[in-house]
Amino acid sequence: MFVKQFLLTITVFVGMAACLAPAICCPFCSAPMQTLSEMIDEADHLFLAKWRSGDRPTAESAGTATFEIVAVGRSRDDALSEGQTISLPFYVAGSTSSQYALMGPGTDFLNWPPPTEVTSESWDYLCHCPGPASSPDAQTERLAYFLDYLEHQELLISNDAFGEFAAAPYSVIRPLQDRLPREKLREWIANPDTPVTRLALYGLLLGLCGTAEDAEVMKGRILDVNDDFRLGLEGIMSGYVVITGEEGLRVLEDAKMRRSTYTDANGAEKQLPFSETYAAVSTIRFLKRHEPDRVPLERLTQAMHLLLSRPELSDLIIMDLARWKDWSVQERLMAMFDEEEFQIPSIKRAIVRYMLSCVTAGQKEGSDQDTEITAAAEEYLQILEEKDPKTVRNAKRFFIR
Repeated sequence: MFVKQFLLTITVFVGMAACLAPAICCPFCSAPMQTLSEMIDEADHLFLAKWRSGDRPTAESAGTATFEIVAVGRSRDDALSEGQTISLPFYVAGSTSSQYALMGPGTDFLNWPPPTEVTSESWDYLCHCPGPASSPDAQTERLAYFLDYLEHQELLISNDAFGEFAAAPYSVIRPLQDRLPREKLREWIANPDTPVTRLALYGLLLGLCGTAEDAEVMKGRILDVNDDFRLGLEGIMSGYVVITGEEGLRVLEDAKMRRSTYTDANGAEKQLPFSETYAAVSTIRFLKRHEPDRVPLERLTQAMHLLLSRPELSDLIIMDLARWKDWSVQERLMAMFDEEEFQIPSIKRAIVRYMLSCVTAGQKEGSDQDTEITAAAEEYLQILEEKDPKTVRNAKRFFIR
């Protein structure tokens, strides 16, 4: 039991990192360390070149690579020009029939990254990548440039365009809803060849621009469960509920939260993968944080209540309810504290911190919290301290007021 709980906890915290970290980027996407536009903005020079020759590395040298510049995208102080030959202080295995994009700082070339082989299309993409924008409106307009390059046939281009969206705040993406390629997004979500790492983004985008017909496609993808961990499911679920509202939330409750099993294509009943339920939790968190007007908070908390009885999730659910100031489950948590299946330290600490959070919220200056709710939490804390002083002490130790 301990090993199972440990593994589930690790899985959850990996998911939490993906869900909580992107306060400044797409809620469910893994943003790259740097996009091409960021690299170009930091570089003094960008040019298209042909490989001419190279000296392989030896014990004394890292080798060299000689390139001829055939086009200049940018060059600070016009230090590099078309037709000029440069020598990089490291070996590059190139081909005289290919073209390469080179960029970097200064002209000693020591700190330049390795060249990237490009086509005329990818070179054109690089040359026209818009630079940084400061205001939210300008950021949205800048991001629109990359819409046409999602799922581009060249991986260099499509990966970078995806990276731009993955690194963009949801508040910057949302205003593009009337310009999103709705039909393409639906095709990409339904297409099994679409990279799974992009599905979460496409689900969110389709949620912003989709119709009831699109929602049915997304519903089919959501309910098509298999034994594998399905990357991107939380984005598709979130987009689905953005379109369908409370009706869509009920679908998730019935399929992923009230049930712990599913029926496979052969009619066999199987255990519902933990990741399916956790994707539903991530969806509810997304709605609370980014689409608060789509589904009432009361309905979101009701959905979370369904998972309090799941030991593999209950500590995280309790923490969410405390952050959302839902104090309606005090009695239920007190009962859980004594029940055998919840005798897990993280759950017991979460229950104590829930009560601490309630008391703290009620004692804050100007609080409009019902005094009876605060008083009940204070009384429950005393009872918990009598039952389990060690857990209460540990919970208080790292409690942030």
